[in-house]
Amino acid sequence: MGHTELEKEKVHIIVEIIEYVPKAVVSKTIIKKTTGNITVSSFDAGEELAEKTSPFDNYIQIIDGAAEVTIKEKKYKLRLGEGIVIPAHAAHCFNANEQFKMISTIIKSGYEEVS
Repeated sequence: MGHTELEKEKVHIIVEIIEYVPKAVVSKTIIKKTTGNITVSSFDAGEELAEKTSPFDNYIQIIDGAAEVTIKEKKYKLRLGEGIVIPAHAAHCFNANEQFKMISTIIKSGYEEVS
C-alpha cells in the first residue's frame, strides 16, 4: 500500500519522479485519497489518451514539454508552466504532439449536493 503513493516528507523534483517510456503513457500516484488524488503522467510523442469524462473537476499542470488538451471539442495548447481546469462531466482527451509531463489534481469533495 505504501508504494502506491510518493514517500511523505521527502523532497523530490517533480519532473524527475516519472520517466518517459517510448510509445507509452505512464502515470504515478503522488497522493490517493477518497476525497481526491494527485497523479503525474508522462506522454511520449505521438501518444494520446482517448476521450473520457470524469464526475469531478480536474486541474492539469504541464511540468515538461507541451500538451494539446481537447475539452468539449475545443483544443487548448498548454505549454510548460501552464494549467487548465477540466470541468466535471466535460468530455476531454490529451494529445502528445511532443513529449510532455503533467500533474493532474482531482478534488472529489463538494459534489455531495449535486444530483
